[in-house]
Amino acid sequence: MALASLVALLHDDIMNDDVAARAEPVRPTQKPIRLIDEKGVPVEGAERAGFVLPEPEMLLDLYRGMVLARRFDVQVTALTRQGRLATYPSAFGQEACEIGAVRSLGEQDWLFPTYRDSIALLTRGVPPEQILSSFRGDWHMGFDPYEHRISPQATPLATQALHAVGLATAAKLKGDDVVALTLLGDGATSEGDAHEAFNFASVWQAPVVFVVQNNGYAISVPFAKQSHARTLADRAIGYGMPGYFVDGNDVAAMHAVTSAAVQNARSGGGPTLIEGLTYRIESHTNSDDPTRYRSKDEVAHWKTLDPVARLETYLRASGALGDELRQEIADAAEELAGATRDAMNTNPVLDPLELFDHVYAAERPALREQRAFLERELAATVSTASVSSGSVSTASVSAEPGSTS
Repeated sequence: MALASLVALLHDDIMNDDVAARAEPVRPTQKPIRLIDEKGVPVEGAERAGFVLPEPEMLLDLYRGMVLARRFDVQVTALTRQGRLATYPSAFGQEACEIGAVRSLGEQDWLFPTYRDSIALLTRGVPPEQILSSFRGDWHMGFDPYEHRISPQATPLATQALHAVGLATAAKLKGDDVVALTLLGDGATSEGDAHEAFNFASVWQAPVVFVVQNNGYAISVPFAKQSHARTLADRAIGYGMPGYFVDGNDVAAMHAVTSAAVQNARSGGGPTLIEGLTYRIESHTNSDDPTRYRSKDEVAHWKTLDPVARLETYLRASGALGDELRQEIADAAEELAGATRDAMNTNPVLDPLELFDHVYAAERPALREQRAFLERELAATVSTASVSSGSVSTASVSAEPGSTS
C-alpha cells in the first residue's frame, strides 16, 4: 500500500471516532476580558466577551475579601521582616485573581494552591495561624486538608495541577459532584507537570479549572524569556479545551469567567484554562531584590491598575459601598491583622517526633526505626543538658546517642 494511501486510511480511522464530533474549543480573545476598567467604570461591548457583572452582593463580598487579604499580606510581610517567619511569598496586587477564582467554588469543591496563594486559603476559611505554621517552620502544613478541601500549598512548580487532575478524575468516576480548581504561576506553565496535567485533564474530560496567574515573572525571569506565545491561554487550543484571557486585576471578570468554567466542569464539560494577567507588587519572597530585574516605572504603572481601588471606585459610584460599610470592612481587616500578630507572637510547644506522624496511613518498619532513633537522641540530649545543669543523677549520663539504655 502506498504511503499516501496508508496515511489517508489512518486519518479516516481517527476521524471516524468521536474526534470529529468534538466542538471547536473556545478561543481566547485578543484582548483580556474585563467588566470594570482601571478607572472603576463598567466596560461595555466586545471586551466583556459575553460575560456579565456579578450581582452587587457578590461584588461587595469580593471587595471585602480583597481588603482583608491585602491587610493580611502586609501584616505577614512585616512579621517576616521582623524574623517571626522564615519566609513569605506575598500576593499583594494579585488579590483579584485569587479571590475571584476561589469565590467561584462550592463547599464540596477542592482547591489546589501554590506557596504564593495563602490569601486563597484565607478566603476559603483557614485560620491565619494554620496558614502560617509551615512558613514559620512548625509543620509541613498546619491545616486539615479534608476539613477545608484544600491540598497542601505546593512548592514544587505545577505538581499540584496533576494532583487536581487526579482528584477530579476520581471524583468523576465515583459520580461525586466535585470540581477541582488549581492555581499556577506563569513560570509553572513551563514545567512538564503542567503539560501532563493539561493534556490528561482534556483526554479524561476531568472537571478541573486551571487558573494561571501571569504576574510577569518567574522569580526574576520575565515572561518574554519564558514563552513566545501571545498569551498562555492560547495553549488551551492545543489541548482541546476552552481558554480565556482575562484582566487579572478585574475581580468581577475573574469571578464571572471562573464561575462559568466551574459550572461547565460540573455539568460534564471538562477542563478550562484561564489566564489572569496580573502583577505582584511585592518581591518574589522576602529574600529577593526585585530592583535588580524590574524598573520603578513598571511597578508604578501596575499600581495604577490596583484591583482593590478599581472595585472600590465602582462600588462607591454605584452606591453599594458607603463610608460606614467601608470603615466596617477596614476595622475587620485590622482585627484580622491583630489576630495574626498575636498568633505569630506565641511560641508553640512542638514535639519533634510529630515529624513522623501522617507520613503513611500504616507506618512502615523503616519509619518506626527512624522514630525510635530520634527518640533516643532526644532522650540523650535532654539527659546531657540536665547533667550540665546538675539536676539529674549519674544514671542518666550513661545514655549515649543510639543507646537503648
